[in-house]
Amino acid sequence: MPRLTIVVVTAGLAASLGAAMWAQMKDPPLPLPGGASQRVDPAAAVEFLSPGQVTVPAHRPAQIDLHFRVADGLHINSHAPLDKSLIPARLAVVEAHGLNVTAVDFPPGTEYALQFSPREKLSVYTGEFVLHAHVTAEPGDHALEAGLRYQACNANSCMPPHTLPVEITVTGK
Repeated sequence: MPRLTIVVVTAGLAASLGAAMWAQMKDPPLPLPGGASQRVDPAAAVEFLSPGQVTVPAHRPAQIDLHFRVADGLHINSHAPLDKSLIPARLAVVEAHGLNVTAVDFPPGTEYALQFSPREKLSVYTGEFVLHAHVTAEPGDHALEAGLRYQACNANSCMPPHTLPVEITVTGK
């Protein structure tokens, strides 16, 4: 006859265990596909490539292309995932005096199906992708500070969400 085992944990012990588990789980490295022994740090899953500095006409609408790269073997959900429970890619921009970001355009995602569920399609970014930030700047140098929020995954599992800092010097002339 099967036995039913009940584990009773006090609130203090549960809190200690929960904190210890959280500390170990916070942004854990993700194994690479194919059983590779290397692990990926969530912060290294996406890289901001360019630009570091850009000059735009002062007081006129301009577009700044923000270039990113997703690490090989990984994908991130697009800005418009097909499943609403998935975490979309988002760019949060910090307001700066003298620089107005009016919109950010995301590219369409690429359809992707996991091997274990080929009928379910995902909308993802892989490799390099470009966001288009629409800005207006006053004369002078301004810091465009933003954060790209994403969740990187491989074919088997996903990492915790991460925010990648993006910093660009925008000069209005």
